[in-house]
Amino acid sequence: MKRGVVKRGVLFREPVGVALETLRQHKMRSFLMLLGIILSVSTLIVVISLISGVNKYIADRVANLGSNVFLLTRFPLITDVEEFVKANRRNKKVTWDDYEALRANMQLPLRVGVELRADGKVRAGSLSLNDTNIRGVTANMVDIDIETPREGRYISEGDDQSRAQVAMIGNDLATKLFPNVDPIGREILINGRPFQVVGIGKTMGTAFGQSQDNFAYIPIQTYFKMYGTQETIWLNIQARGAEWMERTQDEARAMMRARRHLPPNEPDNFGIFDQASLMELWKNLTGVIATAMVGVVSVFLVIGGVVIMNVMLATVTERTREIGIRKALGARRGDILLQFLIESAVMAAIGGAIGVTVAYAIAGLTKVATSVPMNVPFVAVLIAEVISAAVGIFFGVYPAKKAAGLQPIEALRQEV
Repeated sequence: MKRGVVKRGVLFREPVGVALETLRQHKMRSFLMLLGIILSVSTLIVVISLISGVNKYIADRVANLGSNVFLLTRFPLITDVEEFVKANRRNKKVTWDDYEALRANMQLPLRVGVELRADGKVRAGSLSLNDTNIRGVTANMVDIDIETPREGRYISEGDDQSRAQVAMIGNDLATKLFPNVDPIGREILINGRPFQVVGIGKTMGTAFGQSQDNFAYIPIQTYFKMYGTQETIWLNIQARGAEWMERTQDEARAMMRARRHLPPNEPDNFGIFDQASLMELWKNLTGVIATAMVGVVSVFLVIGGVVIMNVMLATVTERTREIGIRKALGARRGDILLQFLIESAVMAAIGGAIGVTVAYAIAGLTKVATSVPMNVPFVAVLIAEVISAAVGIFFGVYPAKKAAGLQPIEALRQEV
């Protein structure tokens, strides 16, 4: 048993050493030979890193609706223009009466809240910010939304009932409108109307280069006073836990269908979606990109494999006399075949390793130089290396068979 292990170790160590020595002696030829593998592996890992990083970024920053929260809105998630036109004619607005009915009669949710958004201009003294996101909220959104106060407080029930002109502002407003003073208690003008700052939201950062801290939360009734009550509202419904999500969505759907007197065969004329739905839509979009990149990577792999095959064929010709000597000394056909397959696989794997290094460098530079998130999964590195070695073996089969099929006498006649 021990002798068998030693024999196999020697059998593998020799072709590995030959492959490394070949790469060292013919550096330019080796680089050109491995260029296709390097490009394919680096492209594969960069694309996977980008998609993985963006998916995580979207889940954390964009599609994060809050803990166990789903939305009930006028429209579901629609990607087809024709379908949207139909929904625009069919779907009714979600109203404040709908909110009050669901809040009063639903049994399963932990909370039901409302959030509406509009763009506005915010000013303090001589300083101002345009395109600020003005958000009208019910007081319980503090427990539903991911945004919470860093200093001061959120909008209260009393603020809402009295239509108070108070606001919890984002970090952009706090730092840019009040650079040297505490904003809490001070006055800002939202679209020309005076509001007192009662809180500062925690810093959210950016999403694809766009600040997420340029906002002002105001009471929902104050929002209606400013913008009217004609627009459709967004219901934020929080389930009691992840295991309650589906049942809570079913209860909301049943109640909305009953309110709108929809028969069983009629589709919903409103939309319900959660973070999982948003992520599924996003991954479908990135899946198209991934599929396209698979084609590009495949082309590089085939080119790299063909180059490796040609180089290995040249190597067989150069080492014909050596192969004859090995066969004359008792090397079997399988030994020669395995030797050249291992050499081919090692060369391709080295190209894969270089590609991985290039991909890590690109991902690191991209992450530092831009706001594009990059996340290199370790499994992608393993897959890339396995694919590289597999390409080396596949395209090394023909040269290996040609080497193994050489006759000892004919091979020994080959001039050095």
